[in-house]
Amino acid sequence: MRQFAKNVLARRDLPMAFWDERFSTQAVERDMIAADITRKRRAAIIDRAAAAYILQGLLDRINRARDQAVP
Repeated sequence: MRQFAKNVLARRDLPMAFWDERFSTQAVERDMIAADITRKRRAAIIDRAAAAYILQGLLDRINRARDQAVP
């Protein structure tokens, strides 16, 4: 991933952020179990829910950084 980012940055000046998503599926599954979602339903939506979880985490991080930058 880091090499891919270097290749992109060599061609375009874009903002980059790295995000560790290793535990996102586990976190989402724990929440679904706590919400008593059936195993079949969890299997059907786990990837979409994990992707949303990752995106929300990144958006929260960006908002926190923006809030801290404002005097």
